[in-house]
Amino acid sequence: MRFVIQRVNHAHVAIDGNTVGSIGKGLLILFGAGEGDCEDMLPKFVEKIIKMRIFADEAGKTNLSLQDVDGEMLVVSQFTLYADCRKGNRPSFVHACEPELAKELYEKFVSMCRERVDRVETGEFGADMKVSLENDGPFTIVLDSKDFV
Repeated sequence: MRFVIQRVNHAHVAIDGNTVGSIGKGLLILFGAGEGDCEDMLPKFVEKIIKMRIFADEAGKTNLSLQDVDGEMLVVSQFTLYADCRKGNRPSFVHACEPELAKELYEKFVSMCRERVDRVETGEFGADMKVSLENDGPFTIVLDSKDFV
């Protein structure tokens, strides 16, 4: 799995001009599943993301977690995180998880986040979405399952 995590002041996702998910201060998480990924990996990522100390405290130090700031989450599926650009000019997505399993992993990740975070919004798996955000910092982190095996 790959997660692109952006600390945001606000973010929203729209489909056909209609907002389907919107948050204030928190994390925009782009979620991609790759070949070999499985549900057993999810708890570690949920725990890591929720407890990651990337929000500023009163001294301006990044000492606070999403839970500490009562932050919100917007989770958007994005298989293109598995683009392989090593050959030619057209990215290959052969290492992305097959869609049915990827959707199950995405939905399970969202469900697990909702157990721990008061507000978790989403896009729609497989839809053509427009994501808007105000990145706070900017502050962006990438987590990859190959780094956690």
